[in-house]
Amino acid sequence: MLRREKLEKAVLQALGTSPVVALLGPRQCGKTTLARTLARREPSEFFDLENPADLRRLENPQWALGSLKCLVVLDEIQNRPALLEVLRVLVDRPGRKARFLILGSASPRVVRGASESLAGRVRFVDLGGFTLGETGSRKLDALWLRGGFPRSFLAPTEAGSFAWREGFVRTFLERDLPALGTAFPAAALRRFWTMTAHYHGQTWNAAEFARSLGGTEHTARRYLDLLDGVFVVRQLLPWFENLGKRQLKAPKIYVRDSGVLHALLGLSTRRELMGHPKVGASWEGFAIEQALAMAGTRDAYYWGTHGGAELDLLLFRRGKRLGLEMKMTDAPGMTKSMHSALADLRLDRLYVVHPGERRYSLDRKVEAVPLRQLGDVLAG
Repeated sequence: MLRREKLEKAVLQALGTSPVVALLGPRQCGKTTLARTLARREPSEFFDLENPADLRRLENPQWALGSLKCLVVLDEIQNRPALLEVLRVLVDRPGRKARFLILGSASPRVVRGASESLAGRVRFVDLGGFTLGETGSRKLDALWLRGGFPRSFLAPTEAGSFAWREGFVRTFLERDLPALGTAFPAAALRRFWTMTAHYHGQTWNAAEFARSLGGTEHTARRYLDLLDGVFVVRQLLPWFENLGKRQLKAPKIYVRDSGVLHALLGLSTRRELMGHPKVGASWEGFAIEQALAMAGTRDAYYWGTHGGAELDLLLFRRGKRLGLEMKMTDAPGMTKSMHSALADLRLDRLYVVHPGERRYSLDRKVEAVPLRQLGDVLAG
């Protein structure tokens, strides 16, 4: 297992300033392993809310948790959302000594009442699969093909990695989502998730999804919001401002983990991936996820106009507007769309992110940057 020192530091910093820290990410992404690593460093109590023995310990949660004076870890908090109200009471008591690290596989808006229960008392830390900064740049191709889920990335063979991802998709739909209380049929969600893989990197079109599923646009929207809320699909929101141009106002949709995307598309090897029509979109989504992890921000958008101008990623950092364009070519050049983005969005810098090795200037504010070096650029 790879050490995730940057994430460990982020959680420890959050615990130093907040009575409750929520570590959020998809199932099987390493939240429990990270929490146990932190818990071994100091006196702690660990509660697995899928373990019957731990659930019996919490039959009277206010009494069980109220006497603790250490780090308390509550794993899979979405299974017992009523505990969030108990935590609110406990952290508001004078003289409290316990700190709470809660691990969740669903966003607060999916877990009913979570946002309101701990408002002003919780800090959030996002956790996904392994990133390029954790695996090292030499593992870029393997990370892209297999994705960042630890058991997929670390599998001894390509076949074993692909089999794990296929099993993950099935278990996620048939066991994990029903545990959240969702009433959606697993087969319908599987079709929707697979459709999302085929539309990966495209603008959301509810009517098209509804027609393909034989349902309503409202149902398609609920499916999308659910999979977004459990961190397996990303809705990248549009940025628009008063430019005198018709701009896109629907989100772009991506399967967050590239390995899961490839499993949904039935691509088990690099050769199959490189020959598939979605290879460019796969690279774009992979590079976007890596960029977001490197930037450490949720304040990210895409931009596009009905005239065809587009920008894959718009970030706001230290008062500056940064544009990122993902190109799956070793030697990208300037395009008309890039000129439009620079002028219309008043970008301070535009980075063209590519899988090659060379970093070079394309224009006064435009630079081609290898994905392997993007972390250094964003940190500068």
